[in-house]
Amino acid sequence: MSARRDGNDALIFAVGIEDTAIEVPLRGSGQRLDEYELTGHLTQWREDLARAGHTGATAIRYGLPWHRVNPAPGVFNWAWADEVIGYLANEAGLRVILDLVHYGTPAWLAGSFADPGYAAAAADYAAAVARRYRGVVGAYTPLNEPLVTASFCGLRGVWPPYLSGDHGWATVAVAVAAGVQASVRAIRDADPGAEIVHVEAVQAYRSSDPSLVGELRMEEQRSELPTQLILGQVGPDDPMWAWLIKHGVSGDALRRLAAGSVSPDVIGLNYYPELSCRELVRLDGAVVHVASDGGTGRLEQVLRHWHARYGSPLMITETAVEGSDAKKRAWLDELVASLRRLRRDGIDIRGLTWWPMVDFVDWGWASGGAVVEEFYRRDGPSGQPRPVEPPGQPGGPVAPFLRRMGIYSLDADGDGRLSREPTGFLDDFRSHADGSHAAGSHADQDT
Repeated sequence: MSARRDGNDALIFAVGIEDTAIEVPLRGSGQRLDEYELTGHLTQWREDLARAGHTGATAIRYGLPWHRVNPAPGVFNWAWADEVIGYLANEAGLRVILDLVHYGTPAWLAGSFADPGYAAAAADYAAAVARRYRGVVGAYTPLNEPLVTASFCGLRGVWPPYLSGDHGWATVAVAVAAGVQASVRAIRDADPGAEIVHVEAVQAYRSSDPSLVGELRMEEQRSELPTQLILGQVGPDDPMWAWLIKHGVSGDALRRLAAGSVSPDVIGLNYYPELSCRELVRLDGAVVHVASDGGTGRLEQVLRHWHARYGSPLMITETAVEGSDAKKRAWLDELVASLRRLRRDGIDIRGLTWWPMVDFVDWGWASGGAVVEEFYRRDGPSGQPRPVEPPGQPGGPVAPFLRRMGIYSLDADGDGRLSREPTGFLDDFRSHADGSHAAGSHADQDT
């Protein structure tokens, strides 16, 4: 991560383990959404981290569940985290990009992201982690995907604090931006050598309906607004300043964000070709988002835009497709070729992360029947848009909810116990990763 792009360095291949952690039971189901529990990672973490090393990856995006490390205000339990971080550093030999907040806060923050004490609590947690692992952990992500956090927790009321509408979105977006700013400052005070990797979700919009030009423009502006707030780039002359004020944000809060700007060392973008690209469509009088496959074409547009707009080194911090080994292989081949083209054009792209390394459990398992995803799908290229439905009974057996996106597959036995098996895609990923390492002293070549 720390090496600067000079045209001859290796493209970093990283992996990640899905780590969504929401401690409190969710409304409508009474179930917690803790991917480490659901997938068995809490008991199989050594084996999983050994598997990460076997992929050929040299880095891992890995999350510490905030509620486990910081179970009460000012109280820290390091036993599990020390074991995991020590294993990663000393045995797995992987560079760690430590994910601090992934959609959930500890239960003692009663208002979750809207709690008045959220930013200070996040910063205290970040400082404690950075002090403890100074010189061991090389990079930190203060909060994964502010945009999705604002959508699920603020706009749509799926996760705590269960706000809704534009007022809810604005409340959560501003709160998490303040939390990221405070956390970045805390990390850099505790460990000046640590890198900050700001990770945001790509949401790339289009519409063929000329009547939706206003909605399209709003979605485009909102898709980058959390990042711009964190960077202190939203001032009184920005139209989104007035929009935020209209939706309940105080001028003082916006002025604090503008004055408290922080700059990450790397901007990470999470791009799933079948999920990240959205078409705006009118359906039964409402405007809905319909997922469409944008491939590498839309990704290249996004990366060129973020490079020109923000100037930071970039990394693909999550990507995958769901399905067969052949489908995954084709996407990885296309992605690597695309990133190498962009690097030759002078765009500083550090690498890519296959996420998840191990299949995970769809978030709908804990939704109580609610539709978790905010987008619709089509049955075929010209089919009617339809909402995404849970694949099984929420809160029941997890097997129907397993998302087949991993390098390793999760397989459930008759009693529901989950085991891991390598997919045929493991060799494909390792071949790319090993080839990148070998080419580290040579100019990138097309695959």
